[in-house]
Amino acid sequence: MSTTEPAFVVVTGMSGAGRSTAAKALEDVGWFVIDNLPPGLLFSLAEEAGKVNLAADKVAAVVDVRSLAFTTDLNAAIEELDGRGVSVRVMFLEASDDELVRRFENVRRPHPLQGDGRLVDGIGRERGILREVRANADLVIDTSSLNVHELRSKVVSFFGGEDRPGLKVSVVSFGYKYGMPVDADLVVDCRFLPNPHWVPDLRPMNGLDAPVRDYVLSQPGAKEFLDGYEDVFGVVAAGYTREGKSYVTLAVGCTGGKHRSVAMAEEIGSRLREHGMDVQVSHRDMGRE
Repeated sequence: MSTTEPAFVVVTGMSGAGRSTAAKALEDVGWFVIDNLPPGLLFSLAEEAGKVNLAADKVAAVVDVRSLAFTTDLNAAIEELDGRGVSVRVMFLEASDDELVRRFENVRRPHPLQGDGRLVDGIGRERGILREVRANADLVIDTSSLNVHELRSKVVSFFGGEDRPGLKVSVVSFGYKYGMPVDADLVVDCRFLPNPHWVPDLRPMNGLDAPVRDYVLSQPGAKEFLDGYEDVFGVVAAGYTREGKSYVTLAVGCTGGKHRSVAMAEEIGSRLREHGMDVQVSHRDMGRE
């Protein structure tokens, strides 16, 4: 982010996906946050922030689908900010339909676009309206399996130290049998390696345990794959940086998300840190069995 312009973040996404939690997390690490701001006022907010140096030049606006002509206004407003030299990033909060239904039912509130229909109807309308916004977002966070503390930790990890150089990378292991992470930018498939699940002594362990890690990393092709992917990711990361992308989610998968993907995700994360990247490693499905 430029030191002469405010660091400006737009927080948006699906209703019920955690926008309020994300906004509170930003406030806790020193951001000036305005909730429910119409897209047409984004540039005015950025302009005022630049004049008065609001919150050490760290300003966030929460924008939701209830604003009229939401997608047109938001995309046009972001283009205006970019065109006038304001460094802006868009964080999109996502969650599965089933999880959103569960959350709305728990709080006994209707979806803002539900009208006289069902919850799923409102969710479907919102997904359609937000499709382009999500496609253009700099950072997509899937909160389906996150509690409020885990979401807060992710937001703080990404935005708690904007002065740190380099690409911010989230490496997440997962199990294919539970579905791919919807917020993944890149996917690594580790199912070409032998599965420790079929080794009786290793089956109860996970990829964080030394015997499993050593077993996975010593398999034919593991080192060659890691060396090659390290080189490939370096090229991709350089391209992302040139294109102004500051955040990337790398998903590492195996069958159940317990052994191979965990060990490989930890190793990939370690290697990327050696290149000076800001890396967070998490394991979505470990312990799910």
